[in-house]
Amino acid sequence: MGSKYQKSLRISLPFWALILEIALILVFFFFTSYETPSKKLKLLKTYPAFQDINVMAVLGLGFLNASLRRYTWSGVAFNLFTLALGVQWAIILDGFQFSFFSRKIPINIQRIILGTMSAMSVLISSGAILGKVNLVQMIVMTLLEVTVFRGAMMLTLNFLDGKEYESMMQIHVFGAYFGVAVAWCLSGPELNAAKEKERRATTSSLFTTLGTLFLWIFWPTFNSALLDQPSEKETAVYNTYYALAASSVAAMSLSAATHSDGKISMTHVHRATLAGGVAVGVATNLIYSPWIAMVLGLLAGMISIIGAKCLPECLNRTIGLHDTCEVHSTFGLPALLGGLTYIMLEIEQASWASFSGVGFQVLVLASPLSLFMAMGLVGGVLTGVILRLNLWKAPPAAKYFDDQAFWEFPHLAVGF
Repeated sequence: MGSKYQKSLRISLPFWALILEIALILVFFFFTSYETPSKKLKLLKTYPAFQDINVMAVLGLGFLNASLRRYTWSGVAFNLFTLALGVQWAIILDGFQFSFFSRKIPINIQRIILGTMSAMSVLISSGAILGKVNLVQMIVMTLLEVTVFRGAMMLTLNFLDGKEYESMMQIHVFGAYFGVAVAWCLSGPELNAAKEKERRATTSSLFTTLGTLFLWIFWPTFNSALLDQPSEKETAVYNTYYALAASSVAAMSLSAATHSDGKISMTHVHRATLAGGVAVGVATNLIYSPWIAMVLGLLAGMISIIGAKCLPECLNRTIGLHDTCEVHSTFGLPALLGGLTYIMLEIEQASWASFSGVGFQVLVLASPLSLFMAMGLVGGVLTGVILRLNLWKAPPAAKYFDDQAFWEFPHLAVGF
């Protein structure tokens, strides 16, 4: 018996993906070269950080997106596809932005780390639209989102006097609100027809737990990789670990407290456990005592749980937003908390002669957070409008949250 699903990607996916990859190869051929051998000694110090960040992107976020019981293959594999494409595009954009007058863009380990971290913005956003788009739409979203994110970084560095590390740590708030905006554009009443397939199962929940563990273990590297001073790197590692520990305690405790029978929700553990690492990111080198990081992690875990309990139904009912993996509660709200904490710590460490001086400094410090959030929302809405075009052959609601729409199964009737 043949599959009930149409051959939706047989022509469109190979055409768009291969044409794009050929174009990327040509750009790398004409405009890039490896860095001179004398500078490659830095690789020995930086490569372990690249390994950790790669594990976070491929395994951590990949398995985190394998939460749906009928969408595990697509959750993991589409994550890898998006990362592979996004890294190449991010490296090109980074090279043209910051090496525009060079004859060749130098390729080094630092540029690949920046490209990987930039591409992770798409991996964060994709959780909000998980199961509702095909790979062709993911190609379009990857190109647009990485472009907008790199543009926001360039504006911050050139016009807001920002630092590369602090700008990159805004990836959580940008990725979350970009994904939420795209999800809002793609949401509709037809989602009710696919509600049954959106449920979690024991196997898929175990995959998601594995992704959470990978992210939990390697998050201190992510928060410290772009810092230059060894003392700042050490402080960032310590603070991230303390914050993650506190958010883990909050996730377990508050999840049980909010359940009518006092039971722990594994979905809460998947999400709120990581909230501390998100919240502490942008301010982690400024936190001067472990208790601050622990309080921040505790608050982030609590906010993530409360957001996951209250916001999905409220947002779905009021504005019709469907956030598949609760990206807003996992990344968006903790990132906003971290941004506010960064502003407070900067104000505390500065001395100002008048109240007006403090007010001006608050506006300056809040500018990068506001810029990334605004560009995430605007870019997400525009991307969502583009993804709704019939050109991309979007899957109908009957194919939502289902691996069979995209993958070959030896026995289609078994297990489905």
